[in-house]
Amino acid sequence: MSEPSRVADRPIRVLYIDDDPALGVLMRKGLERRGYLVELAPDGAIGLERLAQGGVDVIVLDHFFSGETGLDILPRIIEMGDHPPVIYATASGDTSIAVAALKAGADDYILKGASSDELDLLVAALEQGLERARFRRETAQSQEVIRQQRDHAELLLAEVNHRIANSLGLAAALVRMQASIMTDQVAIDALQETQMRINAIAAVHRRLYTNRRVGTVQVDEYLGSLLGELEISMRDEKRPHRINLKSVPFTIATDKVITLGLIVSELVTNAFKYAYPEGQTGEVRVILEPVGQDQMRVSVEDDGIGFDHAKPPKGTGLGGKILTAMAGSLKSEINYDADHQGTRAVFTFALD
Repeated sequence: MSEPSRVADRPIRVLYIDDDPALGVLMRKGLERRGYLVELAPDGAIGLERLAQGGVDVIVLDHFFSGETGLDILPRIIEMGDHPPVIYATASGDTSIAVAALKAGADDYILKGASSDELDLLVAALEQGLERARFRRETAQSQEVIRQQRDHAELLLAEVNHRIANSLGLAAALVRMQASIMTDQVAIDALQETQMRINAIAAVHRRLYTNRRVGTVQVDEYLGSLLGELEISMRDEKRPHRINLKSVPFTIATDKVITLGLIVSELVTNAFKYAYPEGQTGEVRVILEPVGQDQMRVSVEDDGIGFDHAKPPKGTGLGGKILTAMAGSLKSEINYDADHQGTRAVFTFALD
């Protein structure tokens, strides 16, 4: 017969909970001849008290006790957390007891007895229970290592996003400073648009590190923050407009949200600058609504004077090229609603 497993270079300690003292002594002698250390407990209360002291490797729990059954004791053992494996033993041939014990958390079930064959079955059950317990511990330890490594990676990623956001914020500030000393209005407008685009990207990284998300961004929150900053930076006496956002809560991948932010920023900036006559108050609306289960439709609209697509673009025309390129990266295209009073740009993109 093979030698039993050992724990930390010592024999395995078995806690045998059974109210039959004669059978308990026989089982102790039989198991000790096979290399185990055995402690006897005559009832559940004493067994639980001994278990709480520690040092028990495996439990053999009888079914019938005076005033209770092993099924009453077993849940209290399981509640103790990192408890030893439990082998449920009974002289009853009722299979429903075995099923109930296994469902309650027992590792194995045997018909008890003191014969050599029955002891061999018990030893096999003890070894298998110990092996399963060892596997559970190793699995839990591995999962804990994975969790710690994941948390560490998320912390590092958050720091990277923080530094990127700070660097982009510095770049935007330098562009703003350069614009403040320019006298050419075309150059000023170009620099301000560049600053807006940098801010749109920086806002994504700020959102990533403040929310501790990995790879996804809550779009409605991101656009709310981005459009709020846009309104503050662009609103003045000549353009006293408001930007309103209507969006369902949803998240998308980081690369897509950067693209989405650039498109929305371009469209909103164009509307803010050109939709309404100078000094007239106007509204720019950004609406995001689901299309089916896996697409989102984005609309940027105003109630202004509209524009003629046949005419040359105002400014440098770079914004239009950016819109076309960004929409293409989302496998989409921007369309304009000819029936809308004012300007309404619409595009749809896949969420996954």
